[in-house]
Amino acid sequence: MIRLLLALFLCLSSVLPALAVNPDEVLADPALEARARAISAKLRCMVCQNQSIDDSNAELAKDLRVLVRERLTNGDTDEAVIAYVVSRYGEFVLLKPRFEAKTVILWGMPVILLLCGGVALVVAARRRSAGMPGTPLSDKEREELDKLLRS
Repeated sequence: MIRLLLALFLCLSSVLPALAVNPDEVLADPALEARARAISAKLRCMVCQNQSIDDSNAELAKDLRVLVRERLTNGDTDEAVIAYVVSRYGEFVLLKPRFEAKTVILWGMPVILLLCGGVALVVAARRRSAGMPGTPLSDKEREELDKLLRS
């Protein structure tokens, strides 16, 4: 029974996301560490690009995690830390880009594509249902068609 529970525990623990934060990076103050984790979850690993720096094992991600913790221990606010990282690496470092004039297209493109697709579907459906009324073949055209089909 104990082996079964142990196996179940190991299976379930492997499903949880593995954080890449090393023990030597963890801050002694739990409140600061929680803030650092929250900030790290918002920042993109510039190497992996689809992971936060909290989840990445890349050296650059480690450097960014250490930088975030240093800034927090120096007394910076969360917004100041994020602003500092963005000033060094650009808006791309944010996993969720800010809604600004330069990112309107980025935020609006899914809606625009859905609308264009919907309009295309409506136009195609109307064309299909209206159909193109064909004129019947004349006797001469029918004879020529029969001649072509027999050859």
